Amino acid sequence: MLEQLQNNLEQVFKTLRGHGKITEENISSAMRDVRRTLLEADVNYSVARDFIKRVREKSLGTKVLNSITPGQQVIKIIHDELLSLLGEGEQSLDLGGLPPAVILVAGLQGSGKTTFTGKLANHLRKKGKHPLCVAADIYRPAAVEQLRSLGRQMNIPVYYEDNVKDVPALCSRALAQARQDETDVLILDTAGRLHIDEDMMAEVRNIQKTVHPREVLFVADGMTGQDAVNAAKAFDSALDLSGVVLTKMDGDTRGGAALSIRAVTGKPLKFISTGEKMDDLEAFFPDRFAGRILGKGDIISLVEKAQESVDLKAAENLEEKLRKNQFSLEDFQSQLKMLKKMGPLSSLMNMIPGASKLSGLNVDESQFVRTEAILNSMTRAEKQRPDILNAGRRRRIASGSGTEVSDVNRLLNQFEQMRKMLKKLNNGKMSRSALRQMQRGVI
Repeated sequence: MLEQLQNNLEQVFKTLRGHGKITEENISSAMRDVRRTLLEADVNYSVARDFIKRVREKSLGTKVLNSITPGQQVIKIIHDELLSLLGEGEQSLDLGGLPPAVILVAGLQGSGKTTFTGKLANHLRKKGKHPLCVAADIYRPAAVEQLRSLGRQMNIPVYYEDNVKDVPALCSRALAQARQDETDVLILDTAGRLHIDEDMMAEVRNIQKTVHPREVLFVADGMTGQDAVNAAKAFDSALDLSGVVLTKMDGDTRGGAALSIRAVTGKPLKFISTGEKMDDLEAFFPDRFAGRILGKGDIISLVEKAQESVDLKAAENLEEKLRKNQFSLEDFQSQLKMLKKMGPLSSLMNMIPGASKLSGLNVDESQFVRTEAILNSMTRAEKQRPDILNAGRRRRIASGSGTEVSDVNRLLNQFEQMRKMLKKLNNGKMSRSALRQMQRGVI
């Protein structure tokens, strides 16, 4: 996500930092590069034009502070204008009033509404809510079964009916059921529809009039760029949206839709979906998003992901094992699984401030897969006692994991070096805070 935009802007900033003073000539040159970068990222032309105009005027009209360089000041202005473009502060869901709070999910066909419905239910449950999903897409084959499957996977209830033709009536009965069950949130997964299909648009308006949703979220495929923005604008004229969700952002290296959507529609971006797993949904924070675009990372989101993924009891057990020099390959494997829950390593690296500027730093996801395969091919006894891994066992593990014996040897050597370091630190009476830092490093 945003890789192309980040890289191109970093080149512009590098040039700006090299100037001892800001002149109209070098600002004009830099703004041409920024405008080209925004357009290549599929940012709406009018949005890009107005953004450049504001940055240019403020850069030339602002007195440079003695404590920073002129280039740094321009970057600060760009950051502030990005925040203005994206919106100030998080736009959280309105779940107040008498329960259940109804959320209507709408969008084009294939935008990822059903998957988002499951992700949103999972997200709200983590916040202490008790959601009920409604399979209101009766037109797409297997749409109802897809939502039911997601519900079973996450142990979240799904309301559905067989052979139904009146969708607004279905939603009304689901609302009655939610009130009876004391459900907190009712999430309606409606059918995909084109904004030019008047019959289908009339149906979703009837659903809105029937159940009076507190939130009407438009789900857009982030990879479609300006098409997503234009569709959101059309749906807003029919439904008066309360917010927008961008899906499939893990596959979009441009990010233009995220920068354009609020300026064009006037509606806040509330969530972005960054992967295929049910945990890959992020509430949208403009300041954090701007930080990622400018290569400053997003350490707050990284910490939140870690808090959601870490099992506190398991962490305490690991700390005790580290103190007693009992850290095994089995423990190492459990830490890898915990790390995997946090999402792709490449996306985690983007959250670390400055990581994008480190030359030669490439996240090798395939190495992670190989390490997992090797550990999965070991018996529990072998993971607990690596010293029993003779040449025959290592050949068996390599064969079973589809790797080479050299890969197995490399993993075991790295693990042994880690154990020696832990033992050395413990002999020096490692402090509790140092242990926790070491534990985070292992994770």
